Amino acid sequence: MKRIRKGDKVVVLAGKYKGKTGDVLKICKNDKLYVEGINIIKKCQKPNPQRNETGGIIEKEAPIHISNIAIYDKESSKGSRVGFKYLQDSSKVRYYKSSQEIIAD
Repeated sequence: MKRIRKGDKVVVLAGKYKGKTGDVLKICKNDKLYVEGINIIKKCQKPNPQRNETGGIIEKEAPIHISNIAIYDKESSKGSRVGFKYLQDSSKVRYYKSSQEIIAD
């Protein structure tokens, strides 16, 4: 079970976008992930008539390292660490370490 999953709301802890929040779009194998609206780059793209794409300068998200983000706790309105615990029915769940509240999946 991973601490941060696709669709989680996260906050950036370090770098140019420190303090910004966004949803996780995609997780890569090398401990990097894509967050919506975070780490935006400009890329020159050639037109591709086969895919019906126009060319030009496009803006897209670049990956950010997982150590620079924390999961966003709505109760405390800041980032929190994630812990794991087992419930009475022996199911494993994630919880916020700051508020001890279970993270809804």
